[in-house]
Amino acid sequence: MEDYQLKDGTALPKIGFGTYKLNGTAGVRAMVSAMDQGYRLIDSAYNYENEGAVGAAIQQTSVPRSQLLITSKLPGRYYQRADAIAAIQESLYRMHLDYFDLYLLHWPNPKRDQYVEAWQTLIDAQRFGLVRSIGVCNFLPDYLDRLTTETGVTPVVNQIELHPRFNQAEQRAYDQQAGIITQAWSPLGRAQHLNQQPVLSELAAKYGKDKGQIILRWELQLGVLPIPKSATPSRQASNLAVFDFELSEADMNAINQLTQPDGRNKNQDPAVYEEF
Repeated sequence: MEDYQLKDGTALPKIGFGTYKLNGTAGVRAMVSAMDQGYRLIDSAYNYENEGAVGAAIQQTSVPRSQLLITSKLPGRYYQRADAIAAIQESLYRMHLDYFDLYLLHWPNPKRDQYVEAWQTLIDAQRFGLVRSIGVCNFLPDYLDRLTTETGVTPVVNQIELHPRFNQAEQRAYDQQAGIITQAWSPLGRAQHLNQQPVLSELAAKYGKDKGQIILRWELQLGVLPIPKSATPSRQASNLAVFDFELSEADMNAINQLTQPDGRNKNQDPAVYEEF
């Protein structure tokens, strides 16, 4: 596994493991399997309602806690300063952890105008030792500029929707210029969209890989950190087997041509979409 170096000194694996909708005993089994396969960056969130399952998987795996990097996210309903620290502590109690390696604001929710207050609280949580690195999800350039201007601290990670139908070129360019690592949620997009793209089938045949591996390799070469999810051990393994080949510039461009202005899976535009 190769790493990205965050500007705060933390090293993050170039591929993480998503846990959305991995709940209960089946979810624990899937997460333990992923850790056994070699995943070390585990992505969760308060709103996934599976922090207890993540904690159980951490206890059941043979991988030492010191080798794992655990992420969770603060939901919008706890963005007020009086609520945020207690919410972070509750998440840690559910996972039976002393700290999070990475903690993120889940959505900017701009109409509420609380994300700067919430970001300042994450800065405090980092100072208190509850979290080691802090970042955001779904933040547009204007929101990121405001965080830096008003607090003096820029997120180290921005986790955004990114896949072949929505390659986020402008946001990626902003993040790179600001020294922010771009993580990709929903990195493989939707299966029906993949199956409708002949270029992905052609590239899979050319490189002797499956379509998911082609997409993940494309994202790595964009400088993006994808967090694919799978409950199937064989798929978990294949999603990691993307460091032994490289896409040509022409093939990278061919995948980039698949992006669409309306390519979001569920039309969750952070400028208007809100989640609490």
